[in-house]
Amino acid sequence: MLNKKRNKLLFLTLTASLSAASLAACSPQNQSDGKTAGSASAPAPAASASTQAAAPKPQLKSLQIWQKDDYNTYPVAKFLEEKTGYKVQYDMLPQDKPQDKLNILIASGEPYDAITTTGTTDFKALYSDYAKKGALTDLGPLIDKYGPNIKAAVDPAVLEAAKIDGKLYAIPTKSIPNVIASLYIRQDWLDKVGMKAPTTLDELVEVLKAFKEKDPGGNGDKNIPFTIRGDNFFVDNIVGAFGMPNFWNDVNGKLTPRIMDPAYPEYVKFMSELFKQGLLDKEFAANKDATAKEKFTSGRAGMILMNWSDVPNIADALTKNVPAAKALYIPALKGKDGKLGLSATQGFDRITYVPKASKHPEDAVKWLNAKLEPETFKAMAIGEENKHYTFKDGQYSPINPIFTDERNQANNFLTGSDDKNYPTYWQARVRKDMRLFDAWNFINRTEPANTRISDPLGFAPYLPEFSKSFQQLNTMVGDYTTKLIFGAEPLSGLDAFIAKFKAAGGEASYKEVNDWYAKAKK
Repeated sequence: MLNKKRNKLLFLTLTASLSAASLAACSPQNQSDGKTAGSASAPAPAASASTQAAAPKPQLKSLQIWQKDDYNTYPVAKFLEEKTGYKVQYDMLPQDKPQDKLNILIASGEPYDAITTTGTTDFKALYSDYAKKGALTDLGPLIDKYGPNIKAAVDPAVLEAAKIDGKLYAIPTKSIPNVIASLYIRQDWLDKVGMKAPTTLDELVEVLKAFKEKDPGGNGDKNIPFTIRGDNFFVDNIVGAFGMPNFWNDVNGKLTPRIMDPAYPEYVKFMSELFKQGLLDKEFAANKDATAKEKFTSGRAGMILMNWSDVPNIADALTKNVPAAKALYIPALKGKDGKLGLSATQGFDRITYVPKASKHPEDAVKWLNAKLEPETFKAMAIGEENKHYTFKDGQYSPINPIFTDERNQANNFLTGSDDKNYPTYWQARVRKDMRLFDAWNFINRTEPANTRISDPLGFAPYLPEFSKSFQQLNTMVGDYTTKLIFGAEPLSGLDAFIAKFKAAGGEASYKEVNDWYAKAKK
């Protein structure tokens, strides 16, 4: 999590240079008379049509998120230059501490024409700060004039969510709403104990008891019915059966963190019982991600919480150790009163803005708009049909190795997306390996739509109190929940812990989140 105080100090220290640079560059043409695009002064005489047609487009300068290959030599860069007519110099933020580097570049007035960052909480905080401090270009008027493709492609609700104080300073790239993780189980173990994949919490307990008592893996005292890594104290799928699939969930019209949710004690009791009965890995709190995966792929564990993106690697490692092994995702589990749910991502995958220091803000918007011309966007994202992909029965499938070589990192060139069609184009990426596709498809398409519960805070604006304390509070709750599951703390102390949680920023976060939520629901 970004150290916001340190970054604010850095920003203030360099404000003078930012102001000087932004004042010098605030005109789209950086004209010597200092007039801006919004000036009421009489416009200069219009150039003739032939002069306008012949005028060369300026070279633009774009700052991107880190990727492993040089943007300038990646095939997508050349493709975009040919299609948009703009030559672009691409620079990258560092992989380590990118926020610090970005603060320096913004404050020093480095004349980037477009800057793309991830849409995570820390970068949303920076975006908000920059906009409020006058470091970014208001894109609204420019998009009205030069951005018809932007308006047609980007979900209006997403554009609205990106506004700061009523003005749009960035073009957001919408996250594809995917379920990321669920419970992955040994199908061959189920077959050996004569059971089907569980669909309820009660059935899950019975399956895990059978895994323990009948030892279908032949592990003896090393047998582990269910393993997770140590920071998975809220287990996806199980926690959804208690009506708490996301960090914050709607409880009687109020967004409520899990620790304050009335269902929290019942969830803890359930997990504690799994632990007491030897159904949950007794070493789970110490497990790193690699440790939990090793226990599963070695054949010692019958079930694991896992991201679908890991399926091919996990399947390869498992069958190497246990050639006859088979594994799959279980359905969304139903709990009391039929509650169920898997957390689905929602929000900004990345955001792109034009700093005031840009020498070519109008051309920057024209370039961003040209990238969202429908056919240009499609070819940028997944390439050329019958060269990079095939299209059959409404499905896009990659042609490898050229798809991986020339489009695998195309997502890093996105500056807004065709929100209606991109989720379908994107599926070409998960068809690189049909095991990957089958895993993603089951929890994101085969399972009923009501099992996927979107994060209600996904499109929330930057919330200072919430952002400041989120990581600390999450750590507090995680440590406490783990102790409850282990039996190291009595559940009778919950009220006292909630009081500490509120005092540490939880109460301020709750108020801020729900002030926003009340307005968002209208």
